[in-house]
Amino acid sequence: MTSENASPGTPPAHPLPAESERHASWLELFFDLIAVAGVAQLAHLLHGTPGAADLGLYCLLYLAFWTAWMCFTTYGNVAADKVHTRAVLIGMFGLAVMAAAVPGVRTEHARAFALAYVLVRVLASRVWQSRGEVVADWPLAQLSVGVVPWIVSLWAEAPTRYWLWAAGLAVDLGFTFALSRTRVLARAQEEWRKHAAAGRGRAHPRPAAARFDARHLDERLGLFTLIVIGESVALTVEASSEADWTSRLGSLAVGSFVLLLALWALAVRRTCGVPLLGFGVLAPRFALPLHCLTTGALGALAASLGGAVEHVGGHLPVGMRWLMCGSVAVFLAVGVVAGVASGRGRRWALGAGAPMVVAPVLLGAFAGRGAPAALVWALVVVARWPWMYDRLASRRAGRSVAPE
Repeated sequence: MTSENASPGTPPAHPLPAESERHASWLELFFDLIAVAGVAQLAHLLHGTPGAADLGLYCLLYLAFWTAWMCFTTYGNVAADKVHTRAVLIGMFGLAVMAAAVPGVRTEHARAFALAYVLVRVLASRVWQSRGEVVADWPLAQLSVGVVPWIVSLWAEAPTRYWLWAAGLAVDLGFTFALSRTRVLARAQEEWRKHAAAGRGRAHPRPAAARFDARHLDERLGLFTLIVIGESVALTVEASSEADWTSRLGSLAVGSFVLLLALWALAVRRTCGVPLLGFGVLAPRFALPLHCLTTGALGALAASLGGAVEHVGGHLPVGMRWLMCGSVAVFLAVGVVAGVASGRGRRWALGAGAPMVVAPVLLGAFAGRGAPAALVWALVVVARWPWMYDRLASRRAGRSVAPE
């Protein structure tokens, strides 16, 4: 992977992303196995009848886990074949500890989760020091100030520890959004000049802006999305294997599979999926949080689909119904943002985007008496609406240009 050469003047505001035909390495695929374990453990936080506290804890832990994963994903993307394998494997072990600590994170395993997160973030920050590069487009990969509240939380009890974790994540995200690419690089170069003037910076090269390999990073984001969708399939299969096989269960199982298939198509095959946006459309500091939001919603959907099997003969509890409909609404809302950013236009946003965001909310509010299978199939129609809208628009366009 090449990196952008820094100039003494102002760095370019919109550098072209690096492009290559590189694919995920065996090490990166091995690293992603931890994502499978982590998503599975996180989804279990929403089993049963989740309340607001359960959902809040899930969002907090998911953001922490995704942030730690993304730190090493961006490092592997930029470093390519020069990546330090030992550092990646240590980071992988840290993520494994975080995943293992999730079931007991409300009690005795909270400190293990926090300590593993701190170690992963500090290690992820240190791997950049020898490269002489600044991740100006995603500063969070190199920041370590946000781990301070996590360190303090080692001596705190619930719920204070959770507020400290949230504060640490908010600090990192705040710096990421507040500092422009130009300011991040300028600060790094000014710091280098100060150390050089004091005789302490000659051993390190002048900082340059790291350049993402856009296609490779799109692939990594897409693979993570598939991992989360796969967890939905796994939870549904696991729950179905333990239930009585009835016609209602069959309808629910088929509907769940078709719903996941529709969301998969939106995520990785159409232009309203975050992994296919490319960084010429949205800057990484905006595209990457959208990926976190969509995959987090898919993880919540996985828990609700697995739980729906347990209530296949009756009605879904209110919390589980809202979890299912709300996660689909969030996923599709991000899809609307991605579609508009990809050039879909206002007409598409109103005709295709708005209905597929509003409809799940209405289903969550008024579908309380319906069977779980009926709700899932209604969400299938909602998820397929962009495809149907495009078909109808194509037919109308064809009739408008047809000769008389």
